[in-house]
Amino acid sequence: MPFRNPDSAPAARILAAADQLFYSQGIRAVGVDAIAAEAKVSKRTLYNHYASKDALIAAYLTARFRHLPPSDRPAREQILGAFERLERVIASPGFRGCPYVNSVTELGDPRHPAHAIALQFKEQRRLWFKALLERLEVKDADALASQLQILAEGALITALVRGDPAVARSARAAAETLLDAAGARVSWRGSPPAPGADRRGTPPGSRSSGSARGPS
Repeated sequence: MPFRNPDSAPAARILAAADQLFYSQGIRAVGVDAIAAEAKVSKRTLYNHYASKDALIAAYLTARFRHLPPSDRPAREQILGAFERLERVIASPGFRGCPYVNSVTELGDPRHPAHAIALQFKEQRRLWFKALLERLEVKDADALASQLQILAEGALITALVRGDPAVARSARAAAETLLDAAGARVSWRGSPPAPGADRRGTPPGSRSSGSARGPS
């Protein structure tokens, strides 16, 4: 068991302190003494709830793991919205990159529980893209989901190096290009297009007044 009584007040304070210090200063740079002091508990209390620093690292990453399933909003809108949210995250005070990438890089041990947690989080994000792409009926949703995930990961890392949230805007534009190339040009609200209509909602044989674009 990584920790005991996670809902108790001391455990919650310890986890909040670990979250703040691990993310802002780094996992290797922060010891349990600093976390106990920040949480205003003794080291003995900390170890009563988290058996080791490794267990606390795993709990810290797991607590940040908030996977939300796709909503009923148009699929293309949700995909592009993910990059818009990414820009806001990057622009927020104290941004230090992805905590999962940071932990894997700092620990450098594929056997550490943090590695499996990070891998699970990244795969769930990729599958989130895939589920939305399947709604759009693209030809190879799995491959395109991987490409979108790579765009998001690249934006996080590049923005951290450059200190420029606008990198996420470039990633969004690239994602839009990929969606257009895959034929995912429209997200339908309400009823799907009429039988026989193409992906842009144009019945065969009729002329379109231009390329329709999904919400952005």
